[in-house]
Amino acid sequence: MTSLNETHDPKLQSWVGSANGHSDFPIQNLPFAVFRRRGSDEFWRGGVAIGDQIVDLAQVSANGQLSGVAKEAVDAAALPRLNGFMSMGPAAWSELRRALSRALREGAPQATSWRSFLVPQAEADYRVPAEVGDYTDFYTSIHHATSVGRLFRPDNPLLPNYKWVPIGYHGRSSTLGVSGQSFKRPRGQLSAPGAQMPELSPSRRMDYELELGIFIGGGNEIGEPISIDAAEEHVFGLCLLNDWSSRDIQSWEYQPLGPFLSKNFATTLSPWIVTSEALAPYRTAWKRTGDDPKPLPYLDSQANSERGALDVNLEVLIETQQMRERKAPPARMSSTSYRHAYWTFAQLVTHHTVNGCSLRPGDLFGSGTLSGPAADEAGSLLELTKGGKERVDLGDGETRIFLEDGDAVIFRGWCERQGAVRIGFGEVRGTMLPA
Repeated sequence: MTSLNETHDPKLQSWVGSANGHSDFPIQNLPFAVFRRRGSDEFWRGGVAIGDQIVDLAQVSANGQLSGVAKEAVDAAALPRLNGFMSMGPAAWSELRRALSRALREGAPQATSWRSFLVPQAEADYRVPAEVGDYTDFYTSIHHATSVGRLFRPDNPLLPNYKWVPIGYHGRSSTLGVSGQSFKRPRGQLSAPGAQMPELSPSRRMDYELELGIFIGGGNEIGEPISIDAAEEHVFGLCLLNDWSSRDIQSWEYQPLGPFLSKNFATTLSPWIVTSEALAPYRTAWKRTGDDPKPLPYLDSQANSERGALDVNLEVLIETQQMRERKAPPARMSSTSYRHAYWTFAQLVTHHTVNGCSLRPGDLFGSGTLSGPAADEAGSLLELTKGGKERVDLGDGETRIFLEDGDAVIFRGWCERQGAVRIGFGEVRGTMLPA
């Protein structure tokens, strides 16, 4: 598990003035993305956020005077996808982070030469930062699982396996998109209550799901499980993730094998991956209540119990077409924290591989919808509207039960605690278009 080091020092300041006091990207963060200048045909390359700028890693690779492992790492991180860099493992990730932190600090000798390596974030386009071979979506919020289960099984909302095994399903990597993604309202088979037969129709019950994405770094060989004590060495970092969901397609198709067309049409990621090392100051204890079962030994360790959870604050906003026309701010729907998750990301890695399944650099996990214990901490409209029975007030006469055409959904995430500098994930935004 990553420990604190010089890169986390809250006193650090940067010669990039916009980084000092920046709500998401101070020098203590340094998240990775893949970018190019907006509207250009430049090659895609890796970059690191600092304030409102991007450090162009292709320029650092060519001219930045790094050496040793840090040079090898930046050469890999400068490529059009981050998979090669992800595969290098924690030691290389940490060496590059340390080298970038030292070069970007106030008073660093690189301040003059590296200024030409900066690209304003406002002038950049982004892509999904890694080639995602496989995408697995989990179901780690017991509050979400209970709330949704109560809608369909009031007397027995939580299925008996939930507290024993991390539940997941395999998603579709081909429809992953980066923040700014627009997609058409999906069509599929629906079966209305009392209908004699299903119909093919655009979904009428479109929803978002507030999640975190977890990018795998180094993988494992087929047949070689990753232990709980080694699991975090295989996690490169986290991003924001919107698992768009069609509730009416889902309700008709999900038995007996789970989600299919209700989930595979679009998944939107934030462009920035906040590394596991950057998140070290915000680790917290992973807790179970007294009546919960103790995990099976392969999912349990002292380190995971003491510091396996992460306190990531999350919020959901909706921006409607009317709001854009009025130039009104988006409506805040809910807020919660990743610390409420029932399973840690280390447990997800361990369980995913316990049967011998191999993971590869760039593979992506979704945390599952992250809802907290309170009603206003729900991570989906399905919960906020109590299954579509109660409208949510957006202000100025607008309400929603489910998403309407033109709605943009925005997620934001950040970490803060006393004695550490706040860092953030930026935002993920996606817009649903008419069918």
